[in-house]
Amino acid sequence: MLVLPISALLSKASLIPLAEFWARATEPVALSAYYVTFSMSVVAALINCFFGFILAWVLVKFDFPGKKWIDAAVDLPFALPTSVAGLTLATVYNDDGLIGCFLTKLGINVVFTRLGVAVAMVFVSFPFVVRTMQPVLQEMEREVEEAAWSLGASPWDTFVRVLLPPLLPPLLTGTALAFSRALGEFGSIVIVSSNLPFKDLIAPVLIFQSLEQYDFVGATVIGTVLLLISMVMMIGVNYLQSLGQKGRPKA
Repeated sequence: MLVLPISALLSKASLIPLAEFWARATEPVALSAYYVTFSMSVVAALINCFFGFILAWVLVKFDFPGKKWIDAAVDLPFALPTSVAGLTLATVYNDDGLIGCFLTKLGINVVFTRLGVAVAMVFVSFPFVVRTMQPVLQEMEREVEEAAWSLGASPWDTFVRVLLPPLLPPLLTGTALAFSRALGEFGSIVIVSSNLPFKDLIAPVLIFQSLEQYDFVGATVIGTVLLLISMVMMIGVNYLQSLGQKGRPKA
């Protein structure tokens, strides 16, 4: 299920002469698509890292009305088809939308821009940080914080020196997973962006456009580049997870 498709793509890419592979992988349109894809994925991952950590902390540490509804809503991007997510975002952020009408008055356009690409990536990848952090936060003992306070540490010192170090590996893992998810997003972005080269065209959409034009070599090259990058990202994620497991005390 996993090895055969990956092997087939790599095998097909190996049949392309290296000079042609490099030329197609470094075309101006491809380089622009890489830049938009990676830059917006990084922006989305950083936003999710910050707000995902805050939301996970609030859901674990506090009780408030509507907590279960918010907790359940976090998983909505997992269940919602990406095309529906794109349609929803386009409806909300267009010039006549609930949020878009206010942003337009401020001179901020979301739909059919790179900002719309980032918003879509944030939406589909947000749960990864929250769901990665929640179990770790739930396992942390309250007595550790109380012990630090009894020794004279301020709440900020307790957070930075006691709580944050064991939280960094899962936070980095969740951020890396969010980045990887944003990197491969297609369904929602193809709706909220204009898909124009050198503007907001991303690599997955460029692959689709190449297939529509029967440019199988170009699609194979770009797909292979993204595959290799994704594999490197997954190896990094596994390494971060192993660090987090080594840092946890044994029962």
